[in-house]
Amino acid sequence: METRSAEDIEASTEKLLHDIKTVIKDGEQLLKAGARELGERGQAARERLAAALEVAKDTQRQLQERVLSSAKATNLLIREHPYESLGIAFGIGVLVGILANRR
Repeated sequence: METRSAEDIEASTEKLLHDIKTVIKDGEQLLKAGARELGERGQAARERLAAALEVAKDTQRQLQERVLSSAKATNLLIREHPYESLGIAFGIGVLVGILANRR
């Protein structure tokens, strides 16, 4: 059983957001660079790429909104229940430690 820490999840999410932004930026540059050199078939491919980029932008925006919303909710929950949060984190740490030592 693999347990991921909040920092690992946050780092993965940040990397995913960065990768999506990079793909969008690269795709937009490709569209601009190839716009003059495209024939009829190329134009259709360009339109499909533009549509895919719009979907990627929308997905990136939604993911970023969810991440911010989740982070704010988690922060609020921990601030409202600090001792319970510490107890839960301690319990999970002990459980992970026991499972790790069994191997």
